Amino acid sequence: MAACGRVQLLLLLLTAQCCFVLLVAGLRPPASVNLHPPLIAINRPLKAGAAPNGGNAGAASSVSQPRRSGGWKLAEEEACREDLSRHCPKHTWNNNLAVLECLQDTKETQAGEGRVYKCLFNHKFEEAMSEKCRDALTTRQKLIAQDYKVSYSLAKSCKADLRKYRCNLDTNLPRAREARLSYLLLCLESAVHRGRMVSGECQGEMLDYRRMLMEDFSLSPEIVLHCRGEIEAHCSGLHRKGRTLHCLMRVGRGDKGPIDNLCQNALQALIQSADPGADYRIDRALNEACESVIQTACKHIRNGDPITDASSTLSCSETPADLTINCVPHRLDPVLYRKCQNDASRLCHTHGWNETSELMPPGAVFSCLYRHAYRTEEQGRRLTRDCKVEVQRILHQRALDVKLDPELQKRCMTDLGKWCSEKTETGQELECLQDHLEDLVSDCRDVVGNLTELESEDIQIEALLIRACEPVIQSHCHDVADNQIDTGDLMECLVQNKHQKEMNDKCAVGVTHFQLIQMKDFRFSYKFKMACKEDVLKLCPNIKKKVDVVICLSTTVRNDTLQDVKEQRVSLKCRRQLRVEELEMSEDIRLEPELHDSCKKDINRFCSAVSFGNAQVIECLKENKQHLTHTCHQKVFKLQETEMMDPELDYQLMRVCKQMIKRFCAESDAKNMLHCLKQNKNSELMDPKCKQMITKRQITQSTDYRLNPVLRKACKADIPKFCQNILNKASDDNELEGEVISCLKLKYADQRLSTDCEDQIRVILQESALDYRLDPQLQLHCKDEITHLCAEEAAAQEQTGQVEECLKNNLLKLKQEACKKEVLNMLKESKADIFVDPVLHTACALDLKHHCAAITPGRGRQMSCLMEALQDKRVRLQPECKKRLQDRIDMWSYAAKVAPAEGFSDLAVQVMTSPSKNYILFMIVLAICTLFLVGLLCGRITKRVTRELKDR
Repeated sequence: MAACGRVQLLLLLLTAQCCFVLLVAGLRPPASVNLHPPLIAINRPLKAGAAPNGGNAGAASSVSQPRRSGGWKLAEEEACREDLSRHCPKHTWNNNLAVLECLQDTKETQAGEGRVYKCLFNHKFEEAMSEKCRDALTTRQKLIAQDYKVSYSLAKSCKADLRKYRCNLDTNLPRAREARLSYLLLCLESAVHRGRMVSGECQGEMLDYRRMLMEDFSLSPEIVLHCRGEIEAHCSGLHRKGRTLHCLMRVGRGDKGPIDNLCQNALQALIQSADPGADYRIDRALNEACESVIQTACKHIRNGDPITDASSTLSCSETPADLTINCVPHRLDPVLYRKCQNDASRLCHTHGWNETSELMPPGAVFSCLYRHAYRTEEQGRRLTRDCKVEVQRILHQRALDVKLDPELQKRCMTDLGKWCSEKTETGQELECLQDHLEDLVSDCRDVVGNLTELESEDIQIEALLIRACEPVIQSHCHDVADNQIDTGDLMECLVQNKHQKEMNDKCAVGVTHFQLIQMKDFRFSYKFKMACKEDVLKLCPNIKKKVDVVICLSTTVRNDTLQDVKEQRVSLKCRRQLRVEELEMSEDIRLEPELHDSCKKDINRFCSAVSFGNAQVIECLKENKQHLTHTCHQKVFKLQETEMMDPELDYQLMRVCKQMIKRFCAESDAKNMLHCLKQNKNSELMDPKCKQMITKRQITQSTDYRLNPVLRKACKADIPKFCQNILNKASDDNELEGEVISCLKLKYADQRLSTDCEDQIRVILQESALDYRLDPQLQLHCKDEITHLCAEEAAAQEQTGQVEECLKNNLLKLKQEACKKEVLNMLKESKADIFVDPVLHTACALDLKHHCAAITPGRGRQMSCLMEALQDKRVRLQPECKKRLQDRIDMWSYAAKVAPAEGFSDLAVQVMTSPSKNYILFMIVLAICTLFLVGLLCGRITKRVTRELKDR
């Protein structure tokens, strides 16, 4: 057959002029003169890797091919006669689906108008197709690619549309280019994208031949010429069903090495001609790889629609990515072009996107659209809604793979190799670049920063994150997710619901990672940036990190509040968003980099088994505060001071007591939340877990007056007046272990405090009398005694004052002087007010009501009333009250002996609280009167002195 072909080629060359005349005249050559074997011979060198000049020669000679109204009868050719009878038999069509497809359901349909060609083209790569027939079909396809008129059906179906849209009247182009199939397809596709009407028959023919171009790379001479090296090096053996083209696409995106620019341009030209993005059926490799996904996830999409979401299997998701990457000039995206052509003309001054794109830099139009996509109404000149949706779609695809973003890939290639060489899975490379933002070169850092800033406004760009968070979005964030324009609300909702039961690990990790990235630059938090941009420029210039900006603004707000400034320097909208940011940061210690860095060693030592979420690590550090390193201890103390001033920032407290806050403190101010919870701590309706958390915070407050804002304000004047010696040795970032509060307690017993301070100390005394852990000095000095003498009471933790009562009862057994002194101080404090002695108060509650109801509480008045009742023989107290009261008197007597009065005030208190105070007072008055009478009766003791001696 080959030898015959060569002979016939020689004959053809000798009789070319004669054949041309025959063709023009429309004559039928004899069947024995086969014109096609020479064309087959032209194709064989291409298969061997020879230069494609022969293909071009064959294309040139295609003009001499016969065309008849009935179509070329391929059945008459020996090479394909057997394959034709196998795949498209004329008489067995009822039992052959291929015949039904090719011959259009009628037995009477005869071969003609290219129907047999189409049938064989569709089965070209089937295993049953012989190589000879496949070569003949390939040659025929090459002729069509060089001159569309070789295809009778295409030329006939599109004749009117070609004339209508002047697709063959371009005087600026060579005549040969007008005949190219690619030029025809580009011209008609441009008309379709502009919304012009192209006949259904013509579009059907275009679809067939676009599929043909995508299926066999050898039909494109430019691909064969310029991509020969890439094909031999990376894509050998992949010659069927478009696999070679997809292999070249993967080479083009950098997966298998560099690609020549000429090859890249040829590849993009082919994709532009075939336009596979407009209809997934054009790309057989895509169609086969994604068939299962098309039937399930994309079943709502009509045939002919583009597939823009590859939420599918790995093999399927790789294939659309190949197309997306190689469609860098986004005019190749038909949906984007159709929806955005008016916007591109209006905003980017591109009149006829396709026509002008060659005069513009690659990606310039899309960059322009991107800049206008996220403009606010105030900025004006915004994209239409449909165009913005398509721009967002492209951005969503880019976020899946850095190779989908040419600018990012170009500027960050070095950093990707340096920092992210091991990050190969989808989406990991961009996350890696964000993690190393400070280490990137400036050009790459700018691109990554801009993309991250964009993600903060539209988190749906993070397609993998959105996919992982779908259950949470559907349950808690569907309202904001349904909005076409996202302004950071969706991410804010995900953060707020990060610990819901619908939240899975992947979503939680993704949300936390994005929060950590936001800490690197306040611009990465869209809502915060928009709300506080002017405030940052005015109050915190030259500060970039978000955590530093938050600290700067919150410090300004706090100072203005403490100084009662009439007009806050931070705007109202910024203060509101600042509160949101502060609450988010309190949830994870990693969101406060300074604290996290200072406590890394302590976290590894004490909290290695604790997860970061829900502020658990922060709580762990608080519980181990006494054992922390000095630097970490200081930071934790500062954090606690801030949380006590603003309990809403105490994440654990707000989380554990969420329902109790709604029940008891719904109308309370946020800054008074802890105070409200403490007031309702002993309510029967109080949740035990919340009560335990309140007790923890009370223990913390008892360690230092600075951690109790209410006490600090009430005793502002009393603390420096009575406890200055303690303040002198205090440091700013370390606890005073309750020394100032103990000092104030003693002054309360002496009744020397101001009214407001006295009220606060009374509350503290009442609370510490019920729970010894709220008295750090007692706990510090009596640790061993509590362990040995009161272990059972301490283990019960009933918060009924049993440990204190145990220590009082064992006063004589106490060996350490420091502990004995603390117990004596407790006794002294209880003499000042019965309310600070819960055991005695409970025992004598009925007697107080009967005998001392008219006595105003405070300053020891009710205690004196009970003691007078005890002395009065006519009054009968309750047995328990009488016993407890007598025990207290004995303890006070012992305390007076062991700890004598240190000053006149202590002496006065002892006299006034003594059971024999009337006798003592009588004796004091009698002594004064006696002294007066002696002086009156006995005269002067000293000698009189004259006036002159006094005056000199």
